[in-house]
Amino acid sequence: MKKVLTLVLASFALLFLCENSYAQRLFKNRSRVAQLEARIDSLQKAYDSLYVEYQAMLQPVNGEGDDNAYDESEPLQTIEYNADNIDSLLNLYYVQKMMDVNAVDMAEIDRDTLVSNIPDSVYVRRLENMGSFIPVQFNRYVKNSIILYTEKLSITPRILGLYSYYGPIMEEIFDEYNLPKELVCMAIIESAFNPKAVSRARAKGMWQFMYGTAKSYGLTMNSFVEERFDPVASCHAAAKYLRDSYMVFGDWSLAIASYNCGTGNVNKAIRRSGGKTDFWSVYQYLPRETRGYFPAFIAALYTLKYYREHAITPAQIALPAHVDTFHVNKMLHFNQISEVIGVPVEQLRDINPQYVHDIIPGNERTYILKIPYSYTNAFADKEEEIYKYKDTVFFNPVRIKHIKESGGGDGQRVVYKVKSGDNLGSIARRYRTTVANIKRWNGLKNNNLRVGQRLYIYGSGSAGKVSSGDGETAAQKSTPTANTKDGYVMYTIQKGDTLSKIASRHGVSLSSLYKLNNMNAKTKLQPGKKIRIKKAE
Repeated sequence: MKKVLTLVLASFALLFLCENSYAQRLFKNRSRVAQLEARIDSLQKAYDSLYVEYQAMLQPVNGEGDDNAYDESEPLQTIEYNADNIDSLLNLYYVQKMMDVNAVDMAEIDRDTLVSNIPDSVYVRRLENMGSFIPVQFNRYVKNSIILYTEKLSITPRILGLYSYYGPIMEEIFDEYNLPKELVCMAIIESAFNPKAVSRARAKGMWQFMYGTAKSYGLTMNSFVEERFDPVASCHAAAKYLRDSYMVFGDWSLAIASYNCGTGNVNKAIRRSGGKTDFWSVYQYLPRETRGYFPAFIAALYTLKYYREHAITPAQIALPAHVDTFHVNKMLHFNQISEVIGVPVEQLRDINPQYVHDIIPGNERTYILKIPYSYTNAFADKEEEIYKYKDTVFFNPVRIKHIKESGGGDGQRVVYKVKSGDNLGSIARRYRTTVANIKRWNGLKNNNLRVGQRLYIYGSGSAGKVSSGDGETAAQKSTPTANTKDGYVMYTIQKGDTLSKIASRHGVSLSSLYKLNNMNAKTKLQPGKKIRIKKAE
C-alpha cells in the first residue's frame, strides 16, 4: 500500500512539475512574442522614417539653402508674394498648399439645408439672367451649393483669382471643340483650379484624372512628365471626355455627372429610373456624392457671375500675364535656367507644373517650356549656354537612373486582398512603400485589417513576385487577348463589358470606338461579338 501511495504521489509531483514547466515556457513564449511585436513596430517606424529621408535626399540640390521651403507642420496661412511682404499678390505655390481638393463635401449638398438672408426669388432671377447655354434650375440642392460657395468657403476669393488666369485659356480650348464654355466651372469643383491637386484616390491635376482615363485620352505620364498637372494638356483631355460623354447621353447635366461617377453609373441610374434621361429625374439613383455634383456646377457658374453681389474680392495671383514657349530637344533642368538668366525656380514650376523633377527630358522627344515673357530674350540669347551649364551635376547618371527606375504617373493600381497573418507593415515592405501611404490611399484611421479586405496600392513600388490572389493590376483582371484582323486590333466582347470600359482598358477614346464600329450610345453589346479597337501598328 505504501508503495502504491508513494507511486501515486510521485506521479502527481511529476505531473505538477511538467505542467509548471509548460506554463513557464508558455509564459516565456508569450513574453517573447510581445517583445518581437514591439520590435517589429519599432523597425517599421524606423523604415518609414528612413524611406522619407531617402526620398528627400534624392531631390535636386543647388548648393544653397532654400529659404522658401514649405514646412508641412506649420499652420497654413496667406503668404504675400514679394520679398518685402507689402504686396497683395499670392504666390501660386502657397495657394496650392492651401487648396483642399476635397474642400466641398458633395454629400453635404444633398444632406443639409443651408440658410441665407438672400430670398429665393433673388437666386431664381439671377439664374434666369445668366443666359447659360447649359440649362440651370433652382431647388434646395442648388441653393445649398450657392450658399456654400458664396458664404461658407474661405477659398472662394482664391478660386476667383485663379479663374481670372486659367479661365480664358480653358474657354478657348472648349471653344476649339465646339463645347459650352461654361464647362470651365467643372475645374472649380474638381480642384479649385489647383493644377497640382491630388485626391486620396490618386486622381491628379486640375481636372482630377485617374491614371487609366488619362492614358486613354492621350496624356503623357512617365518618370519625368505628369501631364495631368499640365492645365492645358489636361483641359484638352477633359474636353475630349466630355464630348464623348455628351455623345452617349445627349444631355449636358448627365455628361457632367458622368465626369464624377463614370458613364456606367449614370447608365445604371437611367435604367433604375425607368429610362429617364435628365439629371433631376435620375437624381435619387445616382451615387450620393454625384448627386451634389451638378448642383455644385450651377453654383460655381453662379459664383463666377455674381461674386460682386456677395462682396467677394478675387485674390490676385502671382502668375506672369504673358509667357513665351520654347521647344526643348535636350535635357534641361529648371535650375540651369534659373542660375543663368535669373528666372525664379518657383515661377518655372508654376507655369510648367508637369515636369515633376524640374527636369525636361528633351532628349526623349520634343517638349514645351514656358518662360515668363520678360525673360524671353535672355533665354533665346543664352540657350546653348544654359544647356551646358552644370549639366554633369544636374544630370548625374545615378540620379537619372533612379528617376527612370522609379517609374511615373501611378503605374497600374494594385488591388491587394488581405490574407490571414497580414499587417500593414508587411504589405508596405512587400510593395516598397510606407504604412502612412497605404493608410492615406485607403482612408484608414488605424492599423486594423480584416481578412478579405481590399487595399489599393499606387506608385512605382511593386512586389518582387505576387502570387495569384495576392493582388492584381487593372491590366491583369482577366482581360481577353485581342487579335489582329484586316489591319485592325480586334476585341471579343465579354459579359459585363461596356464601351467605356473597353476604351479605357485599351487606351483609346469612346468616340473612336463609335466611328470604327458604326456604333452609337444606344448600341447594345452582345457577348462574343468582335469589335475593332484601333488600327494595327
